[in-house]
Amino acid sequence: MRFVQILLLAALVALGGCANVGKPALDPTPANAPYRLDTGDVIRVSVYNDEQLTNTYGIDDSGHTSIPLVGRIYLRGKTTNQASALITARLAEGYLRDPNVAVEVATYRPFFIEGEVASSGQFAYVYGMTVRDAIAVAGGFTDVAQRTSVTLYRKYDGKVVEQRVALDFVLMPSDTIVVHERWL
Repeated sequence: MRFVQILLLAALVALGGCANVGKPALDPTPANAPYRLDTGDVIRVSVYNDEQLTNTYGIDDSGHTSIPLVGRIYLRGKTTNQASALITARLAEGYLRDPNVAVEVATYRPFFIEGEVASSGQFAYVYGMTVRDAIAVAGGFTDVAQRTSVTLYRKYDGKVVEQRVALDFVLMPSDTIVVHERWL
């Protein structure tokens, strides 16, 4: 009987590795890819020699931000370099001669964590943070938490991808982490 239980457990573990077959895999090191702006991000726009335009601007639910002299500009999915080029082009359309614009992320959009952590909810993202860091920010594991992996949900190519990941997996803003209850 004990042998059958061990054999069944081994089969379940082996099949567990097949759970993501056919699904797109998440990049374990998203830091290699350029960051894409989205709703909830706050950017700092620096315009050389123009203190009034240099400021922070939020990206709204529609993916736009509003900047004086530039107006509403769509930035969802753009890198900071692309955003800088768009703003520069708009300012060059009769407002400033040869504008020099830099864009950086002032505040990243939050990440979300739920399940077997002390405090579920929405938390501020810090560049380069891992699942382990996120769990610490949420107050740590509960007594019944599964402590070796979590389920991560991430928007990827317009779809939400679900994947089981280890605690050292690097997060991106707006990721959702689910910490499960352990079974044994």
